[in-house]
Amino acid sequence: MIEARRLHILRAVADHRTVTAAAAALYLTPSAVSQQLAALEQETGHRLVERGAKGVRLTPAGEILLSHTNAVLAQLERAEAELAAYSSGAAGTVTVASFATGIVLVVAPAVARLAESAPGIRIRVQDAEGDASLPMVLDRQVDVAVAVEYRGAPAADDPRLTHVPLYAEPFDAVVPVTHRLADAAEVPLAELAKDAWIGPYPGNPCHDVVVLACENAGFQPRMEHSSDDFRAVVALACADAGVALVPRSALRGMDLAGVVVRPVDGTAPTRRVFAAVRRGAEEHPLIRPVLDALGAAAEV
Repeated sequence: MIEARRLHILRAVADHRTVTAAAAALYLTPSAVSQQLAALEQETGHRLVERGAKGVRLTPAGEILLSHTNAVLAQLERAEAELAAYSSGAAGTVTVASFATGIVLVVAPAVARLAESAPGIRIRVQDAEGDASLPMVLDRQVDVAVAVEYRGAPAADDPRLTHVPLYAEPFDAVVPVTHRLADAAEVPLAELAKDAWIGPYPGNPCHDVVVLACENAGFQPRMEHSSDDFRAVVALACADAGVALVPRSALRGMDLAGVVVRPVDGTAPTRRVFAAVRRGAEEHPLIRPVLDALGAAAEV
């Protein structure tokens, strides 16, 4: 009989590509992960993983088992949801990981809404970028992720996750008031090809949005300055250190005296925000109200 706990470890190893990283995500020791993998191989009668210089990869047998693992774990999530519903599920804690602007726009309003509509549900919020929050959901460190679409992110039809679209917003061009395009009604990105750029670090989903937009305009941005804090990005633009693309909502409440904010000419780069939970958990009586409250906050 295959133990579900070992299937969860197999998926973590497949996601993280090393035993050490999977162990850290699961709060286990590497030796414990290796022991559980060995036990799973004994249970199945097949070699499931191969270790190499670049980490661990699944064997063909491991890939077959992983495809069933996603379905089994999703069904277990559904079973937990139905059992929780049976016992009312009116009280409990839900942990939500979100990037900072998402906390401001949808998570905090959802917390306020739930305080009135579902006072038995306690929300714990963690600040995490989208590329970090999705693995946190899969590793059961959090229950809900508010994340941004980015290159390499799990697709909407990923069998491990259920996606709930929340909102989309454009990026605006931010240039110093002394910039040659400061008086333009809209900023063509191609005109910024030779400028110094300010933007998030690689790995931040917004970095991917900015780079992809510039690539579509025919150039690679020359990133002279990097910060994941858009207040710092705008401050550097105010200091005439370069130009930037910033999500529109992130500019709210900032001191913009030294910069000009203009829409991008043509199709604006867009940040698409969604909530994600482990597949099968979306109808859990604690999680469903949280998803509904996030959706209602996004509509506002």
